[in-house]
Parts: sequence; structure tokens; C-alpha cells
Amino acid sequence: MDMLTLSNIAKCFGEKQVLRDVSFSVPEHTVFGFVGKNGAGKTTAMKLILGLLAGDGGEIFVNGIPVHYGNTATNRFVGYLPDVPEFYPYMTPAEYLRFCGEISGMPAKEIKARCEELLCLVGLEKENGRIKGFSRGMKQRLGVAQALFGRPKLLICDEPTSALDPEGRKELLDILVDAKEETTVLFSTHILSDVEHICDEIAFLHDGRIVLQGSLEEVRTIKRAAATELELERSEDAQMITSFFPCLKPISRNSLLLEDAECLPDILRFLADKRIPILRIERREASLEELFMEVVRT
Repeated sequence: MDMLTLSNIAKCFGEKQVLRDVSFSVPEHTVFGFVGKNGAGKTTAMKLILGLLAGDGGEIFVNGIPVHYGNTATNRFVGYLPDVPEFYPYMTPAEYLRFCGEISGMPAKEIKARCEELLCLVGLEKENGRIKGFSRGMKQRLGVAQALFGRPKLLICDEPTSALDPEGRKELLDILVDAKEETTVLFSTHILSDVEHICDEIAFLHDGRIVLQGSLEEVRTIKRAAATELELERSEDAQMITSFFPCLKPISRNSLLLEDAECLPDILRFLADKRIPILRIERREASLEELFMEVVRT
């Protein structure tokens, strides 16, 4: 079953069309990467999913129920983590989560158990200090705990790793992978390496349109074939061979990249005839960054 479906979504702000015929579906218990540059329309799409903006066309369904602007009954299925979550700074993490449970009407016994469970999930079970002293990464982890508190069927994360250091990013990504055991994650980002690490399926948004979507394996085969990396022992040999084979592109002093596999037998024959020592030949899959740049240029 698809937990989230967008069908032919359009949105304009004045004369500027931000979203154009956007359609994609997010299967249950997956991490779905919603990828695009800053300003591509990702946050606008999320506000439409949350019923905070009125669309100009199309339909959105959460858990099979249509989303309506201003009538956000579907939000009972949704947890939301904004890019900069806000908290009461004088509270501790446990106090803040208990407060979230109380205002939602959850029974006291369930609140206590859920607080303990989520603080362990996000690695804050031993943090008893006030939130005002937390790092950005700790606040993001607490934001995930808050978003998951009501056991949502869909967790929406808007650029959650954009301002984190490498350690903080890894911690948060690991939490999101664990979270998909109990929910579905829509993960908005422009950091493509994060997508490669945790996402099951992706959709590329560019100029308000979905330009490429599918599983990671499908996306990699849609646009670009795998390239071959060739590493030679001597840098002078690497420079020389490019004059005979312009299809080889230098990527370092000793390494060359070949995108046209048809040339490879001729190159290997040439190297054998000239007795040029080879350190490594490796077939290299295209990165998401290379795929995205190829897509947006077409």
C-alpha cells in the first residue's frame, strides 16, 4: 500500500509556478528521498501535504484519505520535522516529550513508556540538561522523537541534515533508517550522498517538475551507464594515452574515466602493446550527483 500519493499537483504564487504536474507515491515502510536544489519547491509540496497551503490543481492522499486545505484530518497520521525545529528552551528532553503527550491527550502510563522508548531511539536517554544548551544535532534528534511521539504512519522531514556536521548527519540518518520499522519516511534534501545512504526510492524535483523517480537501482539504469575507471602506474602514461583516446577523461594524475565502454577493448590492446603497467581497472556506477546534473541539463 502507498502511504502518500501526489497526483498532478500544481501550485502558483502570483505569476510564478512553483509546482507543475507533480506526481509520485511513497510505499509503506520506506525512506523516500524527495530531492532537489534549494528553491526547487520541496517545502511548498510538504506544506500542501500538511494541508497548510491550498493547491491549484491535483490531489493528495495520506493513508488513502484525501488532504484538504484547512481541514487537516489526515494530519493525525503525520509527524513533521521542520528544518529548524523549535522547543521550549527551559525544558529537558523528557519534560518536552511529556508535554507533547499531555497536550495530545495520551494516557499518563503510555506517555512515560513512549518517552523512554523514543529518548533511547534518538540517543538522548541520558541527557537531563535544558534544551537551550543542546547542539543543533541534539535538537534535530529531539525533533525526530517529538515527530514520532504519536506513532504517525508518515514522518515528513524537511531538510533535516542540511546544517549538521558529518557526525550529526550520520546519527540522524541512522535514526531515520530505524524509524521506518514503525513508519514511512518522506525525506526532503539537497544532499545527495544522504539519499544514497538511506533512501529506498527517490524523486528528483527540478523547476517544479519531477524529472526522474524510482528505486535507486532503477534511477541509476535510466539515465547513465556505468563508467570504467582506469588507474595507471605512471602519470606520464596517463597523459600520453589521452592523446590517442580522447574518450578518456583525466580524474587525477594517474587515473582516467571512460564512459564509452565500446572503446575499452581498443584501449586495453593499446596498453598491452605498449607494455604500460596498469594498477587498477574498475567499473564505477554513476553517483546520484552525476545523474542529477545530467537530468537537469537535458
